[in-house]
Amino acid sequence: MKYDFTTIMDRRGKDASAVDAIGKTGPMSMPAPKEGFDPIPMWVADMNFPTVPTITEAIIRRAKHPAFGYFALTDEYFDSIIRWHQARNGISDLNRECIGYQNGVLGGVVSALNVLCSKGDHVLLHSPTYIGFTMSLKNNGYAIVHSPLVKDKNGMMRMDYEDMEKKIVENQIHATILCSPHNPCGRVWEKWELEKAMDLFRKYDVYVISDEIWSDIILNGYKHIPTQSVSEDAKKRTIAFYAPSKTFNLAGLVGSYHIIYHPWLRDRMKKECSLSHYNDMNVLSMHALIGAYKPEGHVWLDELRQTITANVNFATDYIKNHFPGVEFSRPQGTYMLFLDCSKWCGEHGKTIDQLQKAGYDVGVVWQDGRDFGGPCHIRLNLALPLSRVEEAFSRLEKYVFC
Repeated sequence: MKYDFTTIMDRRGKDASAVDAIGKTGPMSMPAPKEGFDPIPMWVADMNFPTVPTITEAIIRRAKHPAFGYFALTDEYFDSIIRWHQARNGISDLNRECIGYQNGVLGGVVSALNVLCSKGDHVLLHSPTYIGFTMSLKNNGYAIVHSPLVKDKNGMMRMDYEDMEKKIVENQIHATILCSPHNPCGRVWEKWELEKAMDLFRKYDVYVISDEIWSDIILNGYKHIPTQSVSEDAKKRTIAFYAPSKTFNLAGLVGSYHIIYHPWLRDRMKKECSLSHYNDMNVLSMHALIGAYKPEGHVWLDELRQTITANVNFATDYIKNHFPGVEFSRPQGTYMLFLDCSKWCGEHGKTIDQLQKAGYDVGVVWQDGRDFGGPCHIRLNLALPLSRVEEAFSRLEKYVFC
């Protein structure tokens, strides 16, 4: 490989929640391991890999100019996004009028709901559900209606279209949040699945907020289908969100964007996003995106996908062979693994709290899946060098699932 995905990067003291919050107190913190075990960060959904060098080069080049005053988004910014979606997703009709800046996807989701709904309205989400959606909707006065994903005969998580239709009708729903790929299950929706969902949403005039922030991180053998691409109606009724932050590990720089084709929705979103007087880009974030979406970024991303695929293959094979009773649906995208520990806990007389603590004690810093709607689940980040993933699973076998 051209880029380094094997070196263990020391993130201590570099403002990284994933490591610096371990052993601290506060709302975003994790227990410290017992003496003799170093922490392996497998909770916060960021990556323990150095990003593509063209990003740091772009930031440094701009930072050398000693003025950071007011600025405007450049043609290069918009052209970079348009070229990226052409190359990665085959989108040929995207233009700069359709692209709007967002400080973050969650803020954009709330702004979209404010455009589409009244406070107190019901919004359809699939469960398990990304915790950020849950908190954002509750904090802003929207009621969540869950439609659970269901496993098919092959263990793959699928949308339950009958349940979705029932919930839409019963709750008079006119807005839904679609997570594509799905977080935390890692499903990469097939075109027919999206078409069927969008037909249902068209039938009941449900507007779609499509979070596609994970769309670049697709495992080998799968392909992301942009929600807006499946039909002309889907293009008009969907507000889609993207960002280089998940792809290139730039969450600390802040910066996302929406794509909206319908002029009315664009105008309403522009107005809504302006109301806080705070939805403005940092100049270094603009240059970071431009650096990320260069040709080198494509090569880096393709190598990242190979790395994540190998990590997922290792982890899922290891669980099947060494942790009987731990179930999962193999992810097709993202780098998160959502473990159902119900059977294992039942067979061993353990609670999910006891299981999680056993992991923390030996330095496997994983995340409580109950926050995502999994009653006896754990969410596990696999975006680390394979040697660290192997070490984590060795500890889990020896000290936790034993």
